[in-house]
Amino acid sequence: MVAGLAGSLPHTLTAGLTAQGVPAADARTIASLPLRTLFAAFLGYNPVQQLLGPHVLGQFPPDHARTLTGREFFPQLISGPFHDGLVVVFWLAIAMSLVAAGASLVRGRRRPLRRAVPCAGGGPAPPGAPPRRARHAGRRATEGLNCP
Repeated sequence: MVAGLAGSLPHTLTAGLTAQGVPAADARTIASLPLRTLFAAFLGYNPVQQLLGPHVLGQFPPDHARTLTGREFFPQLISGPFHDGLVVVFWLAIAMSLVAAGASLVRGRRRPLRRAVPCAGGGPAPPGAPPRRARHAGRRATEGLNCP
């Protein structure tokens, strides 16, 4: 997810902010910040006000500053890079699933080993005694053994 976001988020932030009239130098500075600013949007917080600061926001008319710091601008701005990140995640999940399926096919079908279960009642039955079964509900692994 981070790889997909890191690839397209800086350019998208720079382009979106400069389209709203933010000076290019300030837009590039904000776009180069770590991705942790993105996670603020998941909490419903718009980090643009903190990132631009009062010195930049003070240069805009109040309506324009409200647009930049409102609830819609930042989420719409990051929706494209977020989609790119999800595409990367889903393609990797598909690839890993196919590798796992291929490994399962190559492995083939193997039967579990049948191990003799020791008798709960002690040692073997005396010679000539009828075969006994172990007292395990539903298990037939010890059928034919001389178990009580």
